[in-house]
Amino acid sequence: MSNATVFETTRLILKPTDLDDAAFIYTLVNTPKWIKFIGDRKVKSVSDAKTYIATKMLPQYKKLGFGNFTVIRKSDGVKIGSCGLYDREGLNSVDIGFAFLPDYEKKGYAFESAQKIKELAFSKFGLTKVLAITLKENLDSQKLLKKLSFKFVKNMNLPNNPETLMLFACKTPSLPV
Repeated sequence: MSNATVFETTRLILKPTDLDDAAFIYTLVNTPKWIKFIGDRKVKSVSDAKTYIATKMLPQYKKLGFGNFTVIRKSDGVKIGSCGLYDREGLNSVDIGFAFLPDYEKKGYAFESAQKIKELAFSKFGLTKVLAITLKENLDSQKLLKKLSFKFVKNMNLPNNPETLMLFACKTPSLPV
């Protein structure tokens, strides 16, 4: 990952998640909102987080050239969240996802990072469509997706997941959704 590209916004650095982020990922995936809205990833230690990064995140970077980014606040270098593009089974295009530590929610960081990732999806990674999935109960996520110009498509289920999800889509600005 040493040659991976780092991106910046006005207030944030988006760095490809790597094994050095294991302690942060351990904390993030065990926050109440992550567990409630994304699901328990069974990451119960920093060692588990390293395995999770090595088996779930790094292979996608190697295969597609993009994946999960650790979001770092420029002002103090603190890791505050994650945002990225994910190749998920059951979807016909990659989807965008985001999660932040509770202290950094409702400060515009999710919008700022997701806007940059969406822009990169089209301009750098050559995608023509980006999807997003969320639980019906996750109103904050739905609000953010709409602010990012994603449109609701349908309710759906992913393979081996009984929960009904809301599917959103956003296409390159020159293409209709």
